[in-house]
Amino acid sequence: MIENQELIELDEEGLLARVYNFFQEGYRIVQIHCTRLDNGFEMNYSFDKDCNFTNLRMVIDKDREISSISSIYWSAFLYENEIADLFGVKIKNMVIDYKGAFYQSSVKAPFAVPKPEPEKKE
Repeated sequence: MIENQELIELDEEGLLARVYNFFQEGYRIVQIHCTRLDNGFEMNYSFDKDCNFTNLRMVIDKDREISSISSIYWSAFLYENEIADLFGVKIKNMVIDYKGAFYQSSVKAPFAVPKPEPEKKE
């Protein structure tokens, strides 16, 4: 069986309202994913209800602070701490905030570091 999927583009201002509506409608959170872009990050929040998979996608500037959804979906604090530690995304109002100590790595926010440019062959 293939699940139906929907992708909704939104900005940070619309995130909490949309997530709260999902919670009220009985959706479960599936995952939160972060991808580094040249000047920021792409955040993807995935939800499921009755085999209908919905993704919320937003692009944020690298210095933008976003709101936690953990006050709505408590378990989201795990994803959010991981994203904060590994990507350096600033997330405010997490129900549990490890303040950069969720992961111990030799490099702070290792996935926020730009990839080196490939060497040009002449």
